[in-house]
Amino acid sequence: MSSLYDIDVAACRGRQKRVLAEMERLKLDLVIVSKPEHVQWLAGPRFSPMLESVAALDHDGHLTLVSPGARPEVAAADDSLHYDAAWLCTMRNDQREACSAVLLAALANRAKPKRIGVEFSCFSQHLAGPLNATLVDIEPDLYRLRRRKDADELARIKKAIAGTGAMYRKAREIIKPGISEIMVFNELQAAAVREFGEMLTGTGNDYACAVLGGAPRDRKANAGELYILDLGPAFRGYFADNCRVISADGKPADRQLAAWQTIADVFPMIEREVRPGKRCRELFAEAKEMIGRFPGGTWHAHLGHGIGLYPHEAPHLNPNWDDVFEVGDVIAVEPAVYADDLKAGIRLENNYLVTPTGVELLSDFPLEL
Repeated sequence: MSSLYDIDVAACRGRQKRVLAEMERLKLDLVIVSKPEHVQWLAGPRFSPMLESVAALDHDGHLTLVSPGARPEVAAADDSLHYDAAWLCTMRNDQREACSAVLLAALANRAKPKRIGVEFSCFSQHLAGPLNATLVDIEPDLYRLRRRKDADELARIKKAIAGTGAMYRKAREIIKPGISEIMVFNELQAAAVREFGEMLTGTGNDYACAVLGGAPRDRKANAGELYILDLGPAFRGYFADNCRVISADGKPADRQLAAWQTIADVFPMIEREVRPGKRCRELFAEAKEMIGRFPGGTWHAHLGHGIGLYPHEAPHLNPNWDDVFEVGDVIAVEPAVYADDLKAGIRLENNYLVTPTGVELLSDFPLEL
C-alpha cells in the first residue's frame, strides 16, 4: 500500500523543471549535484551522508542518478545507475571516485557540455578534470529554489514536527527533580521513534537543564531549574526545529513566569506581521524591542531560520541577512531571554508555513512551563 511519505516522482519532476528554468537563465548545459539533500530533492531517494551519490540533469530534462549500491525501486530518473559503495560489507574510501566514474561513462555518449552548474562546496575533482567545462556555482540557486516547500516535503516536515510533539508530551510526564539528562534524552528519542515507526534521520541540539543549551550530561535536574528542550528530529531527511521550556519541579518562580510571558507574547506579533514581502530584519528588530522590555535579561541570537532538508535554511531571521519572506517558506521562530537568576532562561520556538496571506502554525502544542 502506498504511503503519504513515499517518493513523489511527480513532485521531483516538478523540482527538476524549476532547475531547468535556472539552467536556461544561466545558459547551462548540465547540472551535477552530489550533496545528499540535493540528490534527494531532485531524484527522490535518500542516501546516507556516508555513502556517495550523484545526480546529473541535462538541459533537455534527462536526469541520471548514480546510487551507492542497488538501484532504488523508485526514483525520478531517466537513467538509474549504481556502483558498489562497499565490498563484502566494508565501506570503500574511494566512493567519490567510483561514483564519478559511473557518471562519466553515462555522459560519454551525450553531447559534451560547455557550461556545467555544480556545487562549489563539494564538486569532485574526479569530474572536473575529465569534463573540462566552464563551472558555474549553482548551489546558491538550489538553496533559493528549496525555500518553497512542495506538498511531499511539507508532509515529511509535519511528520517530523509530530515527533517533537510526542517528545514534549513524554518530557512533561517524566521531568522532575532527580531525573538525569541522559534518561530524558533516551526517553525523548524513543518517543520520536515510536511516532515515526522508524529510526530518526537527525535530532536536535539541546537536552541540558539549567543552561542555555547543549548535549545531555550525566547530571540530575534540580528543583527551581528550567529545562530548555530545543528538539529537531528529522523524518526521512526533513527536519523539525522547535523548543519548549519545562519547569523541573512544576513550580516556576514569579520571575521565570514573567520571562515566559515576555517570550510567549512575541508569537502573536509574529502571526500578525509575517507575510510574503515582509523583511526578516524588520521582524527581528520588532521582536528584539519586545524582548528588551524584560529587565535584566539578555538575548544575543537570531530570531529564527528556515527548515527543510537542513536544520538552518533560508529565510534567515537575522540582521546579517536581508531576506524577505516568500510563500512556501517553512520557518522556525525562536525568541528567547536569559539570566542567571532564571536558571537559565526561556526560549520558545514555533514552526510556521508562510502562506499567501500570512502564516500557518505547524507546531500546535502547549507552550506552558
